[in-house]
Amino acid sequence: MNVIGVDEAQKRLDAVIKNSVESHTPVIITANESQVVLIALEDWNAIQETLYLLQIPGMREDILEGMRTPIEECATKEELDW
Repeated sequence: MNVIGVDEAQKRLDAVIKNSVESHTPVIITANESQVVLIALEDWNAIQETLYLLQIPGMREDILEGMRTPIEECATKEELDW
């Protein structure tokens, strides 16, 4: 994670945002005793989705089981009954 001061962040805000979005790297911005994190919206949404899914009982285990299943053993979309 990159760490920059608030004055530098203000001077280079467009570049700081662009770099964070392109690199998917959060930026810690410090000001006196305070700190904030600048993160790309796409990354924030992914974090929120992950947190939501992990709140569903059994979801973590189902995801891990699915990841261990060889692709050849997975159902095709035509075989699914949705």
